[in-house]
Amino acid sequence: MTGKSRPTGAAAAKPRKAAQERRIFVLDTNVLMHDQTAIFRFEEHDIYIPMMVLEELDAGKKGLSEAARNVRQISRFLDELMQGATKAQIDCGLPLPAAVPINHGKRPPGGRLFFQTALLESVLPAGLPGHGADNAILANTLALQQKFPETRVTLVSKDINLRIKAAIVGVHAEDYSSDKTIEDADMLQSGVQKLPPNFWDRHGKGMESWQQQSRTFYRVRGPLVREWTANQFVYDPGPNGVEAIVRKLEDESAVLELTTDYRTERNSIWGVTARNREQNLALNLLMDPEIDFVTVLGPAGTGKTLMTLASGLAQTLDHNRFSEIIMTRVTIPLGEDIGFLPGTEEEKMEPWMGALMDNLEVLTQSQSGGSWGRAATQDLLRHRIKIRSLNFMSGRTFLNRFIIIDEAQNLTPKQMKALVTRAGPGTKMVCLGNIAQIDTPYLTETTSGLTYVVNRFHGWAHSGHITLLRGERSRLADQASEVL
Repeated sequence: MTGKSRPTGAAAAKPRKAAQERRIFVLDTNVLMHDQTAIFRFEEHDIYIPMMVLEELDAGKKGLSEAARNVRQISRFLDELMQGATKAQIDCGLPLPAAVPINHGKRPPGGRLFFQTALLESVLPAGLPGHGADNAILANTLALQQKFPETRVTLVSKDINLRIKAAIVGVHAEDYSSDKTIEDADMLQSGVQKLPPNFWDRHGKGMESWQQQSRTFYRVRGPLVREWTANQFVYDPGPNGVEAIVRKLEDESAVLELTTDYRTERNSIWGVTARNREQNLALNLLMDPEIDFVTVLGPAGTGKTLMTLASGLAQTLDHNRFSEIIMTRVTIPLGEDIGFLPGTEEEKMEPWMGALMDNLEVLTQSQSGGSWGRAATQDLLRHRIKIRSLNFMSGRTFLNRFIIIDEAQNLTPKQMKALVTRAGPGTKMVCLGNIAQIDTPYLTETTSGLTYVVNRFHGWAHSGHITLLRGERSRLADQASEVL
């Protein structure tokens, strides 16, 4: 950007107030590596990319990681924008197109893209030398801010420390928030709604009921029906409480189906029974053949993996609904990394699948035949449960599989999309996780891929969601979750 360029991308003849309404956003490298379409997400405002960012992008383009793929894609976008542009046009800013590859903004972009085309004088404090890449980007932003005092210059970075340094030297900095899948994690639906005490008085008039294949259905009408979505659970907390799932919505009426009570031994699944209402509702989703995609959220010890594995085994071995169970998860260590592991794909993934092995022990304890019978059962299960790495999912299609994605909160929205689109005919996919326990950098509760799919699949007739609340692992685990 030169002194003759128009940093706001607007005509210089516009009033000062109009110029102040536009902003310049200086993008840090990690923003582009995190979201390949970031340059299209700032609506009518202008974007400035320092030369150091281009250097870091060039250094990060090699490899098979998602960040490297994003770098290569953003380089293609920049190359397309610069096709046929002259030096003078680049100095004045390249117009960002109204039609973008992925546009989730409310308004089409209308700003300009500026590159650092001249060396800006470093104005960093003497105690903050501009040798590092972050300091060089910070120096560019500070110089730009002093060069164009009438324009609001904002540094956008996902690096908390860089934003802290920016605030110290007087640069306005913000986190990149255009990748948020929901504004507030507290707004994420739980999948369950408690019915008010007067529900049956207001919605029971003209109620229809019938039975079909040993299932009981009700059709209710009333104002509360408009707030419901497909496969949402509703319950009456009274002494003769009702638990039902919303099967169909038609104008002012809704068809409710009574849930199966998996709290009783008669309806146990591989020896597993529900210990609370949310677990019972989760088992209804997991065992429902009409629901292809299930998301289960909840803190540690709420039974997510155990119930999902038991449901998968019942439908694979007992009902022959699926040919096998595939389990995968993101390989992020809790402590120090243990380094490279020898062996096949399954052997490499086995250390990360301790939760699978622990739950298999619980499920096989109830099997008859003594220790030999349990060993035979475990050997059988190992042949029907496959452990797969996320790194080798691309391009695959899974037919008639029960797929479990554990620790799904550590997946990005793009990774989640790549996994869910692997499902072929007859496949059921279950995503488990706790958005309060994200272990990967640059992901938060509002940008996690798990939050993304819960929000996007909300209301689809073949998906269901439930949030588990109460831990059932042990009294020690429950106390630890509360006080630690």
